[in-house]
Amino acid sequence: MKLEPLVEEYRGGVLENVHLGVLCGVSDQGEVIYEVGNAEHMTFLRSAAKPFQAIPVMKQNIAEKYGLTDAEAAMFAASHRGETYHIEALESIMAKTGLKEEQLLCCPTYPLNDEPKFALMRDNKPPRKLYHNCSGKHLGILAAAREMGLPTETYWQPSHPLQQDILHILADMAEYPVDQIKVGVDGCGFPIFALPLKSIAKAYLKLACPELIRDAGTREAVQRMVRYMHAAPDSIASHQFICSELLRDDNIVAKGGAKGVYCFSLIRERVAFALKVIDGSETPWPIAVASILEQIGYSNQATIDRLYTVVPKEIKNDNHIVVGERRAAFTLAGK
Repeated sequence: MKLEPLVEEYRGGVLENVHLGVLCGVSDQGEVIYEVGNAEHMTFLRSAAKPFQAIPVMKQNIAEKYGLTDAEAAMFAASHRGETYHIEALESIMAKTGLKEEQLLCCPTYPLNDEPKFALMRDNKPPRKLYHNCSGKHLGILAAAREMGLPTETYWQPSHPLQQDILHILADMAEYPVDQIKVGVDGCGFPIFALPLKSIAKAYLKLACPELIRDAGTREAVQRMVRYMHAAPDSIASHQFICSELLRDDNIVAKGGAKGVYCFSLIRERVAFALKVIDGSETPWPIAVASILEQIGYSNQATIDRLYTVVPKEIKNDNHIVVGERRAAFTLAGK
């Protein structure tokens, strides 16, 4: 395992913490053009897979058939944080499609964001399946399964036709043999996939450059999904979270996953990046992604500035006094 420092944290000028990991960037020719650590590192996508898991839902035109808004349709690729606008969108999806909360596999929980979570607890409200950050993905696959006349009770099982469809779509977009993809179980109970980091970047490249996708149905589904993600960035995560802040830039397609994996692609530049923070932390993401954009000379400074508002370079103590700093520790060297 070849790891490199991605982000360092200093306190009083002393190195206090290092986030090690791997990072790679690919061109529209499918070539690795940047590598930090080992681009072959096998990596579970976790929730970074959600744009691909939403493709069968887009193919069934669920949003159009049931009159969903952009914000509602974006929930199919979301890791939502349980804000009021997320729950309202999910409840509207259920009302329009006739799906029921009890059909969801994901377990009852409280929202990820503190404000809605503590508000529910103060009011003695119970956890709900709908509060789970993956509930939008589950509703989408349930809707698609019902539309196709497939079993809905087993929609989450690896052998289910829709889960097999997702696996083969990802393999095709990643240009990686389907029988070499490692399959595990995600936190929400869905199958989840591990591929080399460079293959994940190749798949993300095609979200930004759908003309590279061979299958016309998949290509059109990707174009719709990306349009929803850009139309409703707060649906994908929430305000002041890296995914939503990146998606406010309509040149970027981005999504993170649990245990430190982050992926994004640039439409005009026709490049894609994937990184894995090996300790599983999400805090280094904005610093690392901002540094990538700075090092490649990205023209939209406002996007970079937004990342530094999500996780500032300065480290402040409880009294809001600056006591240290975070620094990107890698240099993008061409292959």
